[in-house]
Amino acid sequence: MTTQVNTHEAKTHLSKLLVRVQAGEEIIIAKAGMPVARLVPVDTDMKDRKPGTARGRIEIAETFDQPLPNELLDTFEQ
Repeated sequence: MTTQVNTHEAKTHLSKLLVRVQAGEEIIIAKAGMPVARLVPVDTDMKDRKPGTARGRIEIAETFDQPLPNELLDTFEQ
């Protein structure tokens, strides 16, 4: 469920809005009726990253650090 509130209401009732967001609701904050920000719950189910889990699956070419060919550099500089 999404609810839109104006900036004055958001400032006045921020704590109450955060409780609603924590419960899963999305709140849009608008200025003069135009949406400018969105309050959404933080995703706390993220898994911890473990270094080395891709070991042996990624290969870096010997030429990785060498300068790019001029014709490729020209493409970026246009």
